[in-house]
Amino acid sequence: MYGTEEERLGAIEDRLRRDDPGFVRALAAGRPRRPREERPVRAWALLAAAFALLACGVVLPHGLLIAAGLVLAGLAADRFPPP
Repeated sequence: MYGTEEERLGAIEDRLRRDDPGFVRALAAGRPRRPREERPVRAWALLAAAFALLACGVVLPHGLLIAAGLVLAGLAADRFPPP
């Protein structure tokens, strides 16, 4: 265990610099970003692909495309962070 509070904070700072240097730079500039886990860009892209599959399945009456679109929509909904 560390002896003083400064040593503990220094260790945390070193670990943060090593793990997420982009966050450290943004924090130093005064513009911190949300953690990557909370940025739902991939979830939105997955949801768009799901709706495209679902629409194709409805336009071309094909049950497999509809099922794939619904499953992909469920996976995309799971990727969104909780409110």
